[in-house]
Amino acid sequence: MAVSTALLRHRRPRLGRSVSDNLVAYAFLAGGIVCFALFSWYPLVRGVLLSFQQVNFVTDPVWVGLDNFETLFADPLFWIAWRNTLLFTGLALLFGYFLPLLIAVLLNELRHFKGFFRVAVYLPVMLPPIVTVLLWQYFYDPGNGLFNTVLRGLHLPESAWTQDSSTAMLSLVLVSTWSNMGAATLIYLAALQNVPGELYEAAELEGATIWQRLRHVTIPQLRFAMIVLLLLQIVATMQVFIEPYQLTGTTNPDTITVMVLIYRYAFTVNHDFGLAAAMTVLLFVVLGLFSAAYLWLTRERR
Repeated sequence: MAVSTALLRHRRPRLGRSVSDNLVAYAFLAGGIVCFALFSWYPLVRGVLLSFQQVNFVTDPVWVGLDNFETLFADPLFWIAWRNTLLFTGLALLFGYFLPLLIAVLLNELRHFKGFFRVAVYLPVMLPPIVTVLLWQYFYDPGNGLFNTVLRGLHLPESAWTQDSSTAMLSLVLVSTWSNMGAATLIYLAALQNVPGELYEAAELEGATIWQRLRHVTIPQLRFAMIVLLLLQIVATMQVFIEPYQLTGTTNPDTITVMVLIYRYAFTVNHDFGLAAAMTVLLFVVLGLFSAAYLWLTRERR
């Protein structure tokens, strides 16, 4: 009993010194927790509560239970928005997932002007998204836009680009790929620096071509980075908003996405924040389930 009492007395001063020594760290940690609570956790909880209410900020909120979700499922635009979002995600991955890897491999093989080309690839990421979209809006202009001017000079048929249902979605994907490709390319470049050079030397001694080295050396060594980027790109592309909002508007059924429909519910047609919150909760659930399933499957494969 006396020994345990002595141990407690010995531990208390040490605990007090530990707290006092890390007081500044605890203060910074508390500030971060408060910021997350105010700007991340509280809006998340508040959004879930709003999804069960009818809120238009004109009248008092009314608790409606699952009525908002039933209204969503009965709205034809709900299913159209999800179809367009999945289509955009698939096309964005088709262009924006493998292209950065290929560009990163090519940049890694360069012997001269590496810094220039890396800055050139990353430059679109440094532009504000709305500036990028406005720039491409000029390119896509059906009258005197850059693309149609080039086609006209080559005596080729012109296109309406974002106004044509057959090319509208692909036009949005090109804008998104161009503006976001630089970040993924630099991540792949950083991962390539950690690939042991001995592996490439052994492959060259075996007579492997550049494509064989890419398949059997580069891709296996970059597997973890590729898994992380795939998940991040899917989550990001399913939340696309600026491109369809600015280039095709909120009423075009060929390009309306989930995020555009959320904006439409809240600020244009319905002015019902509860309905928009319900749509947001569904998107959050879908992305959360997909992320959990994807991480579980990749963990089982590893």
